[in-house]
Amino acid sequence: MAPLNLNLQDLIAQIDADVAGDELAKVAEARDRANTLSGIGDQLIDHFVGRARDAGMSWSQIGGALGVTKQAAQQRWMTPTFSRFTERARHAVVTAQETARDMRHSAVGPEHIILGLLAIEGGAAADVMVQLAGPADAIRKRVLRAVPPGTGTPPAHVPFGPESKEAMKQALDQALELGHNYIGTEHLLLGLLKVPDGRGAALLAELGVTYAAARDGVLAWIDRFSAAKRPAG
Repeated sequence: MAPLNLNLQDLIAQIDADVAGDELAKVAEARDRANTLSGIGDQLIDHFVGRARDAGMSWSQIGGALGVTKQAAQQRWMTPTFSRFTERARHAVVTAQETARDMRHSAVGPEHIILGLLAIEGGAAADVMVQLAGPADAIRKRVLRAVPPGTGTPPAHVPFGPESKEAMKQALDQALELGHNYIGTEHLLLGLLKVPDGRGAALLAELGVTYAAARDGVLAWIDRFSAAKRPAG
């Protein structure tokens, strides 16, 4: 096993340098950083479990690699979890499902997620989209033109389509890359843009929302509000 490029003394020295003098403040900072490291570790495992499944590995094989039973691996990783989603991100996903149902669609697509993100006023994704593409109403109208209402009866529980599932996987990767132990609306937006040949990415690109521009916008949003400890996007 390759050693991590990280050790306890480096972490201690970093906190001593960042938080001068106040020992209680250092205790609180140590707790926060430990929680972040734990969350990133969980996300790291999630990422590679997903890749193993995509590569055709069985739950028995994955369980063996993790040192747990097949049943334990399935219970932990088989059902998508929204436990790491912020309140705003969960609200956006629920809104996307409601939108798909209202539009009589049989699955939640990337367009519905875009509309769900736009509905979260003050969220990072909505702010970045408006900054790059103009007023929220104009974006909403453009998206609705791309997805006409259906004519059938939607199921009681509208499932996520393949592209939406992939976007949520990509959102996890984006959170991991940014060193975050949560998935916010900003990560969902970046996740949509990272789906290869995705309808959502194509639609957003037409509006001027590319991955590079959105990522820059997300980083600027985080910088603006991190000092104020504003709730995550």
